[in-house]
Amino acid sequence: MNSFQKLSNFCRFVARRTWKAPQFTRQNVRAVSYLSGLPETHEMLRQTCRYFADNELAPIAGKLDRESLYPSEQIKKLGELGMMAMTVPESLGGAGLDNLGYAIAMEEISRGCASTGCIMSVNNSLYLNPIMKFGTDEQKERWIRPFVTGERVGCFALSEPDNGSDAGAAKTLAKDQGDHWLLNGTKSWITNGYESEAGVVFATTDRSQKHKGISCFIFPKPVEGLSLGAKENKLGIKATSTCNLIFEDCALPKENLLGECGMGFKIAMMTLDCGRIGIAAQALGIAQAAFECAIEYAQKRTAFGKPISSLQAIQFKLADMEAKIQGSRLLTWQAACMLDANENYIKEAAMAKLSASETATFVAHQCIQILGGMGYVNDMPAERHYRDARITEIYEGTSEVQRLVIAGQLLKEYSQ
Repeated sequence: MNSFQKLSNFCRFVARRTWKAPQFTRQNVRAVSYLSGLPETHEMLRQTCRYFADNELAPIAGKLDRESLYPSEQIKKLGELGMMAMTVPESLGGAGLDNLGYAIAMEEISRGCASTGCIMSVNNSLYLNPIMKFGTDEQKERWIRPFVTGERVGCFALSEPDNGSDAGAAKTLAKDQGDHWLLNGTKSWITNGYESEAGVVFATTDRSQKHKGISCFIFPKPVEGLSLGAKENKLGIKATSTCNLIFEDCALPKENLLGECGMGFKIAMMTLDCGRIGIAAQALGIAQAAFECAIEYAQKRTAFGKPISSLQAIQFKLADMEAKIQGSRLLTWQAACMLDANENYIKEAAMAKLSASETATFVAHQCIQILGGMGYVNDMPAERHYRDARITEIYEGTSEVQRLVIAGQLLKEYSQ
């Protein structure tokens, strides 16, 4: 499908929704000129998402963070725009866009509210994506179509209290009971744990096969035998719920097996590879928000009779921030484009996630330095950006894991 067809599809999609994309003035567009040169489809998408972030998310992001409030109305509006199912085809109610479009949208939404971007990422990358790739037609109708509008969201249950990044060491067990599967175990760090109405869970079906004995299942919420742990009190991304999922003799129908028995590890790795592009984009959004906060403050704050933006020390900080953001953005777009082209993107996705997450932490840190004391209080968003940035170096694979992935792929390339 060419860019014109995608643009036409997206315009029709937006037209079917109640929330309309606004008209943009030269001043509006100038503020985001760093994305110039995009295909027309992606430019329209970027403008729509930025307007939404500025008007629907940024004004309430501080309140959502302070009170740990789930942005239910904003998620529904994102669903109306197709942002909760961006790469899902229109035949299933999704936006039918590509992964470059998803990365652009994720950055803009996360620039307005990183927590909202996280919720959007989990539904798109971790819940809908594996079902789209490995689900049957019946599974797609049941578990995708109701989750594209923002009225419902899904979750992804891989991590456990003792295994962390070791996805092949799942202690959660799924036993074949003839006409159903019986799950027992605890999954941890589940984003959307309280609000989700379904999820994908990974459990061991054959311990003798190690990582090849892990399978993936779709589960509804609520369901008998599944209970929720307490909400985690987190450093950042506080408008999302994070908790344990506790499976105790939880029966799932045989048809809830996703893919084939023993494919769970493969499904998990492919899902995380793709999801890293979304987290890279989320980190970029946080970095861009912190950068804009810093440069606006530097131009207004005066010291020694002139704006601090005229000081070389501040200019050097701004230059480093911009260079890191632009470099990370290009890595993220490259990974997204390679995924869209069906090329091997594993190394590029890991590099994008590594670079963008560390950029987010760096830029948020420098933002606080530029703001000084004002950066340390919650009167300004700088401290929230700093807290939100930190998790991007941890979830969906720590920075250390990304380096292992990059090195592994690199050595494979040079050994061929």
